[in-house]
Amino acid sequence: MIRILSIAALVFALDRGLKFWVVEGLDLRNIGHMEVWPPYLNFHMAWNEGINFGLFGSGSDVTRWLLVGIGLLISLGLLLWFRKAKGFWLPLAVGLVAGGALGNIYDRLTYGAVADFLNMSCCGIENPYAFNLADISIFLGAVGLVFLDGKQSRRKKRKR
Repeated sequence: MIRILSIAALVFALDRGLKFWVVEGLDLRNIGHMEVWPPYLNFHMAWNEGINFGLFGSGSDVTRWLLVGIGLLISLGLLLWFRKAKGFWLPLAVGLVAGGALGNIYDRLTYGAVADFLNMSCCGIENPYAFNLADISIFLGAVGLVFLDGKQSRRKKRKR
């Protein structure tokens, strides 16, 4: 459990630090757009009031608090479910999801929406969406959970 909590804390701290630097320090909140490594990486300020790609983003307080509650329940549920996870990879995956979820929850509590600003495009295809480090962490952790938990379940069945 210590490994999971350490990874979650590290992800949360990195997400908060990067968001603070970009949104507040570089004043992306007011500038709105900044070219970093065109066309591959740009900072484009987007306030996500919903879930992925802004789905269910009504801007209402009910939606905001519902998403905060869901995020907390998912994080707590994962921590309890995998509290005795062994090895390196499974605790890493759980920590990535929990830390990323807590980073986005912090945004909802602080800003009223999730601060998304990373925009990546390539090869003539312009990506209209923005995301953040917490989103990357959640995605990677979820993919890890899908593959790693399945492997552990198969191992347990073989031992029986």
